[in-house]
Amino acid sequence: MTLVFRTIRLIALSVWVGGLAFFILVAMVAFKTLPTVELAGLMVRGSLISLHHLGLVCGLVYLVFTVLLLATHKDTHPLRVVELLLAAVMLVLTAYSQYSIIPQMEAYRISVGGDITMAPQDAPARVNFEHLHKLSVRVESAVLLEGLVLLGLASVHGRNDYERFA
Repeated sequence: MTLVFRTIRLIALSVWVGGLAFFILVAMVAFKTLPTVELAGLMVRGSLISLHHLGLVCGLVYLVFTVLLLATHKDTHPLRVVELLLAAVMLVLTAYSQYSIIPQMEAYRISVGGDITMAPQDAPARVNFEHLHKLSVRVESAVLLEGLVLLGLASVHGRNDYERFA
């Protein structure tokens, strides 16, 4: 059963982190190939919302199966606590982006008629939108970096594995 729990949580985490990495490529391609910044922004926004939903589900699966793994008493490596904390922070940041940052950005975008790039550089809506965009990039980057660290930690199963990394 331990192997099943490890496998499920590793798949969930890999899907989440892989989605984050792929999202970077989607955003770059969207802004380079779509005819307008507004269309690219709408595509990126939709992709990010889907990614957040996926991340929230995968994060919860990861947490549940990590707790189940601990409950078996066959894998009580001290790193599991660090994993739980990292996964929880990733979930909180993802939820913050989904339910706070994105709705605020959308409100500012709509307030200027749908295309934020058409608003004057010093317009409060555009200034606030750009501030939130920078925050969003930082949040998503933090989630990706934490996910990469978590992938490394998730592969450690016993003391011998940990000592190989040290």
